Amino acid sequence: MAKSMTVRKGDKVRVIAGKDKGKEGKVLRSVPEKQRVVVEKVAMMKKATRPSQRNQQGGIIEMEGTIHVSNVMLICPSCSQATRASRRREEGARIRVCKKCGKDIDK
Repeated sequence: MAKSMTVRKGDKVRVIAGKDKGKEGKVLRSVPEKQRVVVEKVAMMKKATRPSQRNQQGGIIEMEGTIHVSNVMLICPSCSQATRASRRREEGARIRVCKKCGKDIDK
């Protein structure tokens, strides 16, 4: 069973550990089953590709790799600080709340 994560696709995050520590970017994809996220311009890796219909040339392409969700911290859209998120129920839906400013992260 996939554990729920406080970071979702489209969130802005800051990397707090690893070789890319300090970088900020948008979450492009999340993989809840493995507790990992793909952040733009973070954990770049090179991949050899064969020529195909999509990529006529082939060769080595550079793409983002996944990093563990514990190595990123959510950036609050209202106070622009890296923060943890608490949860609150409102009309059956869970809403993420910034621990620093107390405002809702989900609009």
